[in-house]
Amino acid sequence: MSAPEIISGIVGSAGRLDKALAKATELSRARIQALIAEEKVEIDDKLATSPSLKVGENARFRITVPPAAEAEAKPQDIPLEIVFEDEHLVVVDKPAGMVVHPAAGNPDGTLVNALLHHCAKNGGGQLSGIGGVARPGIVHRIDKDTSGLLVVAKSDAAHEGLGAQFADHSIHRRYLAVCGGIPNPSKGTIDARIGRSDADRKKMAVLEKNSSRGKTAVTHYTVLQRMHDSALIECRLETGRTHQVRVHCASIGHALLGDPIYGKAPKSLKPLLSQLKFVRQALHAAELGFLHPISRETVSFHAATPPDMQELIDELARSNR
Repeated sequence: MSAPEIISGIVGSAGRLDKALAKATELSRARIQALIAEEKVEIDDKLATSPSLKVGENARFRITVPPAAEAEAKPQDIPLEIVFEDEHLVVVDKPAGMVVHPAAGNPDGTLVNALLHHCAKNGGGQLSGIGGVARPGIVHRIDKDTSGLLVVAKSDAAHEGLGAQFADHSIHRRYLAVCGGIPNPSKGTIDARIGRSDADRKKMAVLEKNSSRGKTAVTHYTVLQRMHDSALIECRLETGRTHQVRVHCASIGHALLGDPIYGKAPKSLKPLLSQLKFVRQALHAAELGFLHPISRETVSFHAATPPDMQELIDELARSNR
């Protein structure tokens, strides 16, 4: 594998970090935003944590650009639930169990593979090239075992526009989740920084508020239904950090049912989870809204709760009677 490319220099104009770096390099804003999210950008020898960070015109930057993926994602005929599509973007209701893009351990069978086939078969054009050959069109991700809505860019202009909205947290995202126990208070905000766990680098964890590591993360939750040793909650995200809902809920003592990494179900619920064979985190991206990057119209989409999670909710509600 080839070595990463190092791009360094002095920011030529003050202002928002992603704009300043786009002017100072040949990288697009969307690419820079992605590299910041991957912790590949340093400003004055400190890790850049946000594309909206304000920088001065004499700030020194260093960008580590990973080598391109060795193989392109290939089209595969995999069924998809298309919620909306036009020439610029496509909104998909992703099933639990599907990985978003090819990566180590998941070279194919992903959403990207399915979308490449869909676009070719239906004359719908192609996906944006900004994400690289293994992640074309990918603006954001949801976990493999989380179901629900995801928007994918088909044009570079749409990718840039959507990327900017995700960066400034103007995207509307509403998740439904089933957690162990009943949160008290029934409505609140979890404002807790998230970064890699010191104990296990494969896991995320809540960090100290003044930590220089990780990223700010904010989740607003509301209990929708009290059930047997559990609750159906909605989570509205201000930020979109890796495993955000799962980590935040676990941090307040109400891990999501079925979560194999952060969850530990109440003993009273283990027989039901086993009976239903529910072995994934009970998390569903139910609503997604944003400003269409080309038409500038406000659009909003909804995905019904999938059968496996709805069955879990129904059984928990029945047990509570």
